[in-house]
Amino acid sequence: MKDNKTSKILANSEAYDKSRDKAKPIERLDREKLLAKANTLPKSPGCYLMQGKLGEILYVGKAKNLKSRVTSYFNNSDKNPKTQILVSHIKNFEFFLTNSDAESYVLENNLIKEYKPKYNIRLKDDKSYPYLGVDWNDKFPRLLYLRRPKKRKNLELFGPFPHGYNVSYILRILTKSFALRDCSNHEFKNRTTPCILYQMNQCTAPCVNKISKEEYHSDLNAAIDFFKNRKKVENSISLLTDKMMVLAEEEMFEYAAQLRDHIEELTDFAEKSFEQNVESLSDSNVDVIAYHVGEQEIDISIYLIRQGNLLGQKNFHFLMDDLLDDVESEVSLAVLQYYGQNSEVIPSKIITMLPSQGAKELQEALSQMHGEGLKIRVFGQTKKYESLLGATREHAEQCQKVRIKNQDSVYVGLNKLKDLLKLKDRPKNLECYDIAIWQGKSPTAAQIVFFEGKPDRAQYRHYHLEERPEGNNDFAMMDEVFRRRLKYGNLPDVFIVDGGVAQVNTVAKVLDELELNIPVVGIAKARDLKAPGGFRSSKVQSSDERLVIKGRSNPFILAKCPPLLRTIVSMRDEAHRFSRRLHHKAEKKRVLKSWVDEVKGLNTEIRKQILKNNSYTLEELSEFSEKELSDCLEINSKHANAVYQYLHALNN
Repeated sequence: MKDNKTSKILANSEAYDKSRDKAKPIERLDREKLLAKANTLPKSPGCYLMQGKLGEILYVGKAKNLKSRVTSYFNNSDKNPKTQILVSHIKNFEFFLTNSDAESYVLENNLIKEYKPKYNIRLKDDKSYPYLGVDWNDKFPRLLYLRRPKKRKNLELFGPFPHGYNVSYILRILTKSFALRDCSNHEFKNRTTPCILYQMNQCTAPCVNKISKEEYHSDLNAAIDFFKNRKKVENSISLLTDKMMVLAEEEMFEYAAQLRDHIEELTDFAEKSFEQNVESLSDSNVDVIAYHVGEQEIDISIYLIRQGNLLGQKNFHFLMDDLLDDVESEVSLAVLQYYGQNSEVIPSKIITMLPSQGAKELQEALSQMHGEGLKIRVFGQTKKYESLLGATREHAEQCQKVRIKNQDSVYVGLNKLKDLLKLKDRPKNLECYDIAIWQGKSPTAAQIVFFEGKPDRAQYRHYHLEERPEGNNDFAMMDEVFRRRLKYGNLPDVFIVDGGVAQVNTVAKVLDELELNIPVVGIAKARDLKAPGGFRSSKVQSSDERLVIKGRSNPFILAKCPPLLRTIVSMRDEAHRFSRRLHHKAEKKRVLKSWVDEVKGLNTEIRKQILKNNSYTLEELSEFSEKELSDCLEINSKHANAVYQYLHALNN
């Protein structure tokens, strides 16, 4: 979400164009003209956007002095290889002025989110943690299981809870143990009598005022106490134990035994939750952020501390070669991206490895991003938090060591793909395509996009394809998909198709016709290979995969590079899943529409009811009487007569 200042800056710029996703030629400037243009920039803080030959945004940067920073790209000073590659693609640039360094941080983050530039480091947080939520706007609130909750007035959040905590199960147990409501607001408002859970002692039926608001809130607070501290947990366990004893005295032994089991599980959950207590930060909500700079990669770790307890951690990493700014600036931007994607997780205090000035700028940027009402303190390196920062930094270092040792780094795979395709730079954006069709009907295709080895689901696309007289024709359909896809800009670094040489050649032909120099590869199952002399070589396992590359006589066996294997196979499998989802939907719509929509005199609701209740073929239905049709389809005699007349008209 852009703030008001950012929106005004973008609205006043020609660079901010909603049609930017379509390829649009721009005025191309050579190196001398770019340098001359840069020399006219003001010596003010701001952001700049480097553009490619079609106006696409290649890189977004910020600067305290725009003129000094931008001219450094085009003068003859020494540059690292990454910067040289970027400069070779720059054909023009745009710029924005800001009022402060903090504002330039926020604007840079928003522009990266908006344009998704190829040469910027983009944080991809694909792991969301669950939260417990209580909406105090309701008279009788329930316990809510939430992921990526949006903050709103009177919504109290607890968490986040890392993987390994079965929070949804614990919430169900708490709801039953304290007899809280578990129904939707709609059901709650429309109920006039208690549901069966009331009879089972698992709900106090606030929907029909069987319990007062004060008593209900007392039970709810006792349930919430399980997420606060040890002392309050002990009080809640004591309340449940007393309740269990009352049930036993009333000879309701089944319910008492059930509550006993719940108490055991809740006690175990509480012990695990509070076993990693951070004594120096009792009752504090804190994030500790540290990083480790390795030989090739940099890792950022975030420790999540809530109510003085270490609940979990996040880890991100990227290549040192990708840094076009200093480490501290890139880490600060990564932190802004993280909190931009996870605004609900912003704690009251952040501790970082950044120097005091960097911490101050980060605090100002976060306040601008999320509003002046955000009460947050960001601390740089101090002795008070030295041990916490040390533990977090050690975690970042160990994460990097384990990943490299186990060949889990996606960059290893992407660099291997770079070498195989003889590219100048590591491919970041990959697009994979799959065709789904059955007996020539409802053909569909899926476009799957991975950025830096991780799914970019916002860029996924479905394609409804033309049914062809000859039925299945993968090549014609692949040709159709790519001719439609290539009309738009924002093209990837590599195209991947599910198939072998023929499919690769089909796509390559389209690319050649449009004079687009984008490599295309295919992924296919390995087959038995013939050895010289006509003998069969040792069989390759059917689970092995090969990468078909145009111009290469032998396919590359992906098992030779596990990181590349994981990325490519994940894309292919995701494309299968995504294309079949649309195919099944289209096929279901086609089949369901085959006869019911042709019956005259039926409205939409009746048609849906017939489709829902029908389990017979048309041939079987045509043998039914009107009364039988009315019974089996659960429709009245008038509608049954319309169906009867339609079915018998088909047979005559």
